[in-house]
Amino acid sequence: MSSIEDILGRERVITALGIVAVVALSWAYLWTGAGIGMSALEMTAVALFPHRLADGGGGMDPSLPTVILMWWVMMIAMMTPSAAPLVLLYRRVLRHHAAIEARSAIPSLFLLAGYLSAWLAFSICAASLQKVLQPTGLISEMMLWSKSAPLSAIVLAAAGVYQFSPLKRACLTQCRSPVNFLTAHWRPGVAGSFLLGMRHGIYCVGCCWLLMALLFVGGIMNLVWIAALSLIVFVEKILPGGERVGRVLGVVLIAWAGVTLLV
Repeated sequence: MSSIEDILGRERVITALGIVAVVALSWAYLWTGAGIGMSALEMTAVALFPHRLADGGGGMDPSLPTVILMWWVMMIAMMTPSAAPLVLLYRRVLRHHAAIEARSAIPSLFLLAGYLSAWLAFSICAASLQKVLQPTGLISEMMLWSKSAPLSAIVLAAAGVYQFSPLKRACLTQCRSPVNFLTAHWRPGVAGSFLLGMRHGIYCVGCCWLLMALLFVGGIMNLVWIAALSLIVFVEKILPGGERVGRVLGVVLIAWAGVTLLV
């Protein structure tokens, strides 16, 4: 292997390690409570019907910026692993464009930054919705999970039905095909890297936003639900047969919504 290829190989390793570090730091931040006053472990419970759980009493009122940061870090922890194939493929594709550009990790970092900026926009919306719902009593002010069977059923059913929608399928196709995505939407330069990442992030939000809304059912800081949704997203977007898994999940969510109204 030539010295240039050695450099490029090391750059891909550095990129992969950087992704791992970002995900690990995000999970660590969540584990310690994400600045909202309670550890995530204290806000974690294993329950199919969280609205039947004890509320815990009291409440928290973190500022909107704190809640936005909590949601964004959570999205980084959950979604970055499924974006890793695109980032690493982009790192490889750069080898065939400009030798000097290919030796730098900067374009890959801007690609990831663009991707995560789309999830920042989602996090602002989700945090704002959380701040609206908490005073209504529909979600627990302390534990941040649903206290309402109708709310839980609506979110579960909506997420289940969305699994079969054309928009979901179109976005999932983009997420599952990084080669086709880069071929169709390639942009040169650092600014192009950011815009490319943002575009992919928008597809990813379109694919997964209602799955993320399930956190309003199970608990926004419930580690069990966060981990389960992270695994579902990874399987659906990366592994063979992910589309079929998504359709099965849709059926399960719709049935779950029906049972929620009966218990």
